[in-house]
Amino acid sequence: MNTANKITMVRVVLIPVFLVVLYLDFPYHIWVGLAVFLIASLSDFLDGYIARSRNMITDFGKFMDPIADKMLVTSAMCMFVAWGRMEAWMLLVVLTREFAVSAMRLVAASEGKVIAAAWSGKVKTASTMVCIILMLAVSIPVLDTLCCWVIVVTTVYSGVEYFVKNKDVINWADM
Repeated sequence: MNTANKITMVRVVLIPVFLVVLYLDFPYHIWVGLAVFLIASLSDFLDGYIARSRNMITDFGKFMDPIADKMLVTSAMCMFVAWGRMEAWMLLVVLTREFAVSAMRLVAASEGKVIAAAWSGKVKTASTMVCIILMLAVSIPVLDTLCCWVIVVTTVYSGVEYFVKNKDVINWADM
């Protein structure tokens, strides 16, 4: 297992640590959770940089890195829903987009096609990470609402863009 993949696996291990810290009620547990989330988020950029710069891109990394990202982000959003700081339907929008795009990529792969990450998907990921960090750092209802809407809008936009740009992947005539 190369360095980039080890960093990805550290991120996966940090996800349950993040959730346990947020569930436990001890002084500064939110700040500790924020620190864990920040480390996990930064590891996403670090493993990608290392994989590309050192030619360490592997099938395992292509598979596990996006799963780790989705697990980290959705675990934070599940906590926000549990705390009443995010509407459940907003989390459902995010999950639906992730499942739909992943399914489309699977269909494309079965046809020998690769769907590259779009710019809007990168914006969605970055804005979602920033919003989660803000929501962990500051509990202000107006900020929560703004962040949740930023997450939903960027998620929907990037999902629509993936389907529009790759409409040839799905044979809609089979319906």
